[in-house]
Amino acid sequence: MQITASMVKELRERTGSGMMECKKALQETDGDIDVAIENMRKSGMAKADKKSGRVAAEGRVVIEISDDGKSAAVVEVNCETDFVSGGDDFLSFVTAIAKTALTNKPADVAALSEMTLDGSSETIEEARKAKIAKIGENMQLRRFEILESATGSFGGYLHGSRMGVLVEMENGNDDLIKDVAMHIAASNPLCVSEAEVPTDTLEKEKEILRAQALESGKPADIVEKMLTGRIRKYLAEITLLGQSFVKDPDKTVETLLSDAGATVNRFVRYEVGEGIEKKQENFADEVMAQVNG
Repeated sequence: MQITASMVKELRERTGSGMMECKKALQETDGDIDVAIENMRKSGMAKADKKSGRVAAEGRVVIEISDDGKSAAVVEVNCETDFVSGGDDFLSFVTAIAKTALTNKPADVAALSEMTLDGSSETIEEARKAKIAKIGENMQLRRFEILESATGSFGGYLHGSRMGVLVEMENGNDDLIKDVAMHIAASNPLCVSEAEVPTDTLEKEKEILRAQALESGKPADIVEKMLTGRIRKYLAEITLLGQSFVKDPDKTVETLLSDAGATVNRFVRYEVGEGIEKKQENFADEVMAQVNG
């Protein structure tokens, strides 16, 4: 059967694949578009499986907040290059995942992956693999978090596409929530208050600071006073309430909130690729490997 340009065009529109790939698929099925689509989907799944081991440390963070401000979701989806992460198609994909998460409130990534993607008939996992086959890059739904509040409301801040902060605040307005979220993006506090600092984190820091203080050669009682002061400074540096507010360093975030009669209950800060070990390319070695066959 003769494969016409209109047949190739229809298959491209239905699959999003390249022209030559569509033409080849139609030739293999003697022009049967439905069978070609099925074969391409199967081929795409195989391609996705092959690419699953490649490091995906680029990507996007997206935040979705309910109309009443009482629930919110933050999602990170990774890909291999910033070229792909900066595209509208990838943004639409991640946004649809965030909407799906907010609507369905799944327990974990595995459960979310099997849910039908917002605005689509495919599951998120099916859509992910189809995009891998189309674009040629590994993509991973890395993590998400869903927060709900009975007493506060949520607001967020996106710093470009790579960082997102979600804040739950009581008695605050949109501007204050955004200011605090921007501060969190810039200053990266560990938690809201001193009471939330993990015990093991604090004990490790005490050991380090004590060893540093002992090196001074001062008496034990002086060392303990030095340690107390240094711990106080450390806690101020790692807690949201203790930090100096980035827009007005003369006041702490705690003072900012107190003046407004507001309270931050919790926050989530996502930065794309944090904790993922990126592959370091050595192009000289790569060229030599190709030269040597």
